[in-house]
Amino acid sequence: MKTGRPEIEEGATMQPRIHAITLAVSDLDRALKFYRDGLGLSTKGIFGTEFAGDDRNPAGAVVMFNLQGGVILALWPRSELAKDANVPFAPQKTGEFSIGHAVADRKAVDELLARAKAAGATVTDAGHERPWGIYSGYSAIRTATCGRSCGIRRSTCPRHRAPDYARSRRHL
Repeated sequence: MKTGRPEIEEGATMQPRIHAITLAVSDLDRALKFYRDGLGLSTKGIFGTEFAGDDRNPAGAVVMFNLQGGVILALWPRSELAKDANVPFAPQKTGEFSIGHAVADRKAVDELLARAKAAGATVTDAGHERPWGIYSGYSAIRTATCGRSCGIRRSTCPRHRAPDYARSRRHL
């Protein structure tokens, strides 16, 4: 039966799920206070500060909240998310975020990035090892009015996962 949607081939590695939504924020401390104190989301605060960035590589300081259903809401400085996704850092605008999809291994990261590219996405950052222990890459789907970034990740370093997330999933 034709539904108007692309058919997913049997054995495809992309599963219909989202593991993380990362919001780009101008002020990490202020954003932490808003989401934790204002909205009541539980977190252990800012972590990953031991990973210093530079002009090309992102710093690791991030805030993560474990949401229902195993989804992580992450807050990351705008400048660092832009470096990680390998996109130009520009003046602040709405829509700065990435959607994360965790997969089992590096090969799956590379395969999904290739599949996204074949479907018309731009691979803005090929899969590679990050300083905080994950192998990931980014693809972006550009529209006439906005761009969306999707990070494909494979965790290799459990100590940098979101608090309590390590028990059930592979991710940051």
